[in-house]
Amino acid sequence: MKPETTLAMLIAKDEITETLAAYCRAVDRLDMELGRAVFHDDAVADYGAMYQGTGHGFMEFVRSAHLTMQTHSHQIGSITIRVDGEHAGSECYVIVRLRAAAPDGALTDVVSHGRYVDRWERRDGTWRIAHRQYLHTMDERRPVAATTFPTTGSRDASDPSYAVLQRPRVGS
Repeated sequence: MKPETTLAMLIAKDEITETLAAYCRAVDRLDMELGRAVFHDDAVADYGAMYQGTGHGFMEFVRSAHLTMQTHSHQIGSITIRVDGEHAGSECYVIVRLRAAAPDGALTDVVSHGRYVDRWERRDGTWRIAHRQYLHTMDERRPVAATTFPTTGSRDASDPSYAVLQRPRVGS
């Protein structure tokens, strides 16, 4: 493989990996603008029995579901990416933990495991998901007896991560 081909492939893989991380950040911070930017406008989102529709529609579905929760955390790993020109495929494993409080204050956690199988397209120089299929592996629901520390950070743009992850301005 030519060095320039290898470099282009590595850059594409890095951009796709960053976009996968942006998806997790978007759903955990309830950042709909960031979440929509992960998907092409015409992207298909197939989450099985949970949701069928567009990628942008899924972000709205997540927002309304997650607003009822106290907190949530999406983690991805075991990322495999294959690049072929302006198209790519990826598989990554996801673990999500969701915490909800009942009206009486009792806490419940749901932990879910699955995989994202994505088809990617680079359009106008940007990699975005064209088709996502979520494959559910397992989940469990359990009561939370007590927590050790209070939740810090926030599920919006006031979270400290936004201050440190802002893009530097040209000429700054």
